[in-house]
Amino acid sequence: MKSTFRFFAALVFAASLIAACKPDPVDPDPTPVTPAPVTPGPVIPTGSAICINFNNVVGSNPLILDNVYRYVNLNGDSFNVQTYRYYISNISFTDNLGNTWYELESYHLIDAADTNSLKVYVDSMPAGTYTSIRFMVGVDSTRNVSGAQTGALDPVNGMFWTWSSGYIMAKFEGHSPSSTSGFNLVVYHIAGYAGQYAGQRWFTPTFNSATAIVTSNTVPVIHINSDLNEWFQTPNVMDFSSYSVVNAPDAISSGIADNYLDMFTVTSIQN
Repeated sequence: MKSTFRFFAALVFAASLIAACKPDPVDPDPTPVTPAPVTPGPVIPTGSAICINFNNVVGSNPLILDNVYRYVNLNGDSFNVQTYRYYISNISFTDNLGNTWYELESYHLIDAADTNSLKVYVDSMPAGTYTSIRFMVGVDSTRNVSGAQTGALDPVNGMFWTWSSGYIMAKFEGHSPSSTSGFNLVVYHIAGYAGQYAGQRWFTPTFNSATAIVTSNTVPVIHINSDLNEWFQTPNVMDFSSYSVVNAPDAISSGIADNYLDMFTVTSIQN
């Protein structure tokens, strides 16, 4: 009996050794995964250009897109911000010799939800010492009646009403407990490209004696604050309980555009 048991134990031990020496099963080749295409970022020039860096604020506070009633307008209405967009177009710079240079195809959409849009690079500029900037908020009448557009002017960006009404020059959407509209909405779409209530406005924010020096290997940065609170005050104080939805070219939308004529401030220039 002992010899039989020892023989059986030896067989079991040998079998375990053979099993231990077998290689681990190899997993089949995984299904190849095609990497997602990489969307190239904006081309950043290294010279002969100026960068305009827009910093969106509400009064003295940074603009934050969320549902918190963190802001108060001059009328005393608290509100939040969920959308803030505006067109910057027809940019020109004047240098210390009195020469003015105009950007070609000058249409840029600034969108608070898209950090890449906050830096506008104006390139192919001649070298010089620039002392002022001028631009329009909105889209000129020519491009409003030019049919389907691409890039910043593509209707997919949500800044176009219909093919007959044209572009929304600037857009603010949020909520306020003062609003009498459904869901306490506050919607200001400033538009109209011609006539008495046209929504475009021109801006020349002062450099305050600073200059932007452009060379073949430098790109100065002009930092500009865009203050949403200026939409609601001076000269027309906006009451959200009376004017919660403005989405047609009329005296109210034109008055809001007059309000934001002082919304831009050059805070510094970095050479």
